[in-house]
This record gives sequence, structure tokens and C-alpha cells, in this order.
Amino acid sequence: MHVPDGFLDAPTSVGTGVVAVAAVAVALRGARRELDDRTAPLAGLVAAFVFAVQMLNFPVASGTSGHLMGGALAAVLVGPYTAVLCTSTVFIVQALLFADGGITALGTNIVLMGLTTTLVGWAVFRALQTVLPKRLSSVAPAAGVAAFVSVPVAALLFVALYAIGGTADLSLSTLATAMVGVHVLIGIGEGVITALAVASIVAVRPDLVYGARRVMAVRELEVRTTGAAA
Repeated sequence: MHVPDGFLDAPTSVGTGVVAVAAVAVALRGARRELDDRTAPLAGLVAAFVFAVQMLNFPVASGTSGHLMGGALAAVLVGPYTAVLCTSTVFIVQALLFADGGITALGTNIVLMGLTTTLVGWAVFRALQTVLPKRLSSVAPAAGVAAFVSVPVAALLFVALYAIGGTADLSLSTLATAMVGVHVLIGIGEGVITALAVASIVAVRPDLVYGARRVMAVRELEVRTTGAAA
């Protein structure tokens, strides 16, 4: 979904750039509440993992390939604010050093693949946590579903941005059908990768997974209550 230079007009690109800068500024302040001495190193590892996996593409259909976006994964592992910082760093490096996504479209790519996937993924994840059993085994499936949902939503936002300031001669309905159809398939891959990655970390160090903190707190409360009753 990396948007190239010139695909959206200047006003739209400037607008998404302003949104991206504002989001990063808010994330810088919010990340202070999410990270501590134990979890701060994980943020760097998450950014490196997302960067590395985004360089790997998997086939989707009809010669189309997809790659991990990583917003939902990062949000579950290190928190939504820190996730925005991690993904934004990845997209900046990709644009400046690897020409993956246009320089003038950098704000657009951060908004689509970083901000949107993070916020949607985290919102879906938290909603699932309210209805699923308060167990560590529920964290990875919830993260997988959240990641799956976040991808087509980001694709729909791209279609909306194109409707506002698209410069290419494409039918809006054709673009929407193609984008959503392909990104639903990409979302399946995103969900599987996210669920496996979260499950592997939860299995060995659940205390480092931001999205597992509420579950860990409930378990600790139950243990203390049981001990007090005894």
C-alpha cells in the first residue's frame, strides 16, 4: 500500500503530512506512559522486526503481493502510542533510504499504514478483550483478528483519500473493489503473522506484552484473592 509520489495531489499530501506530524507529536508524549526500563528495549526490537518483515512479500492473487503493515502487532506488543512511533520510523527509513513510498507521500503512508492500522487494530483488540475470557491464551487470537480488520480499513481510507485528491485516471468503484478485495487477503496474512508473533512472546515473557497487562493484572488479583481467602 506504499503510496508513490504524485498519486495524490499536493493539498491532500500536505493534509496527511500535517496529520502525521501531529500524530507523532502526540505519540511522543503518550509513549512515556507506556514504556519503562524493562519494555523500552522491546520498542526498538518491534521497529526492527516490522522493518524486516515488511521487506518480505507474500503472494496474494493475480501477480499481486502483500507484506506486513505491523500497526496492530506493534500496538499489542508495546502500546498504541509507541506503535505509532515504531511504524513511523520504519516508513521514514523506507522512504529515505530504500525509495519505498514517495517522499511527498510520506505523511500519507504514515497515516495509512502506521496511524490507521495502529488505532483500528488497538480498538478492535481492546473490544475483543472485553468479551473474550481473561486468559493469556486469548491475547494472540485477539491480536490476529485486530490485525486482519486493520488492513482493509486502511485500504478504505486510501480510497477515501483518492476520492478527495487522486490524480490518476481511475474509477473510484473499480479502485475500491480492487483495494478492499486484495487487502482482505493481505489482512489474512497480517492476522496470521501477528497472532503467531504475539503468541510466541506471550508464551515466554507475557509481562513484556503491553496488550497482556490487563490479563496479567486480573490473574494477579485472582491469585491474591484466593490466597486471602485461604
